[in-house]
Amino acid sequence: MNAFERFRNTRIPLAHGVGAIPAVGFGTLIPDRIVAKQAIKVALEVGFRHLDGAEVYRNEDVVGDAMREAFEAGTVNREELFVTTKLWNNNHRPDRVKAAFEASLRRLQLDYLDCYLIHTPFAFPPGDEQHPRNEQDEPIYDAGVTLVETWRAMERLVDEGRCRAIGLSDITLPKLKEIVAVARIKPAVVQVECHPYLPEWELLDFCRQHGIVLLAFAPLGHGMEPRITDDPVIKAIAQRVDKTPAQVALAWAVQRGTALLTTSTNPTHIWENFDISLLPEDAMQEMQDRITTSIRLNAVVETGVPGFISRRG
Repeated sequence: MNAFERFRNTRIPLAHGVGAIPAVGFGTLIPDRIVAKQAIKVALEVGFRHLDGAEVYRNEDVVGDAMREAFEAGTVNREELFVTTKLWNNNHRPDRVKAAFEASLRRLQLDYLDCYLIHTPFAFPPGDEQHPRNEQDEPIYDAGVTLVETWRAMERLVDEGRCRAIGLSDITLPKLKEIVAVARIKPAVVQVECHPYLPEWELLDFCRQHGIVLLAFAPLGHGMEPRITDDPVIKAIAQRVDKTPAQVALAWAVQRGTALLTTSTNPTHIWENFDISLLPEDAMQEMQDRITTSIRLNAVVETGVPGFISRRG
C-alpha cells in the first residue's frame, strides 16, 4: 500500500471501544431508497469501509440490503466494515434503548454494531412519533429522562457484547463534559458538524485529551451557502496540489486527526471524496490562519431537530 492509499485508508484506534474507525466514512442519509442502495454499493466498491446510518433516516433496511449484496459479491467482508447507527430521540428512556438497538440490528441484518450513537442529547416523548410537535409546531421534549440515564442504558449494550463502542452525536462541549465526567464506559466517538468554517478546535482538543474520536459530518458544508468549495484559500491550495477543493477540505479533516462522513449519489463524486491525499504542512497552516468565515449550518445542537433530515410522520 503506497502513501496515498495509506492516507485515505487511515484508521483511528478507539480508546474506549474495540477496533479502529476508518477516517473516511460514507453517510447514508439519502431519501430515495433505490438511489441510496446503489450509492452505498458504489461507496463500498470504491473503498469506503465505514457506513454511518440512523434509525431516523428510515432506511437502515436499505443499508442492510446493500451490505448483504456487497458481502455476497465479495466486495467486502463484515470484519473489514465499520458500521455506525444511532438511537433516535423518542427512544431515550432506558427501557426503550435495547429494543431500539435490536430493531436497528435486525434492519441492518447484522449480529453486532461497531458503534452506536445517541443521535442528539434531546429526548422526545417515548412512542412511535419521531417528530412530536405542539400546536405552535415546536418540538415536544421529554422531561422524564436525563442524558446520563440514557447513557447508562448504552453502557449496558456494550456489557452485553453486541455493541463494540458507543458515543454521542450533535452535542456541545459542555454536555459532552457532563457525560465524560460520570461515564463508566467513555464515549468512543462524538459526531458533530465540522468543516473549515466550523473547525471546532476546542471540542477537538477535549476529544484528544480524552481519547475520543471526533467524527465530522457535513465536512463540505452539505453544499450550502457560503460554499466551502468556493473558498478562495481552499481553491488556491487545490490548484497548487492538483486536487479539487472538496478533496482539500476532506484531506484537512483527516490530517488534523478527525474522521469524516461524506454523502453523494454521484459515482464520480463518491470516488473523488475517497481519493484524497496528504496536504503540505504549509497548506494546513494556511487553512487555519487565513480562513475567516465562521458559520454553523445545522441548528440540531440547539433543538435536537436535524436540519438535513426531512420531517416525515
